[in-house]
Amino acid sequence: MAAKKQERMDLLQGTLDMLVLRTLLLGELHGYGIAQSIRQNSAEQLLIEAGSLYPALQRLELQKLISAKWQISGTGRRARFYRLTAAGRRKLATSMSRWDEFVAAIGMVLHPAESSK
Repeated sequence: MAAKKQERMDLLQGTLDMLVLRTLLLGELHGYGIAQSIRQNSAEQLLIEAGSLYPALQRLELQKLISAKWQISGTGRRARFYRLTAAGRRKLATSMSRWDEFVAAIGMVLHPAESSK
């Protein structure tokens, strides 16, 4: 089981943006908090590296799906806190709907007998 625990799931392109938006639906967070929330909520299966997270945050901010401001974190350090915008909420709803359709389609291919019932 130890080898299995070391395996991690790879994210499909674009999935990280949806996960970030979903995480921010609960309230504003700094980058490390976003990564920790995703890790915890995925039962340690999704580990988001800074090299992936911060470019995604910058991209989402440029698209006006999130906003950011500098604040003092709980540890007393300056950090950028990110918040979901109205456009981000709309994008999240669309992305989640498309994701559900994608998962259903994959399920039909992987389990054809179950999908014909």
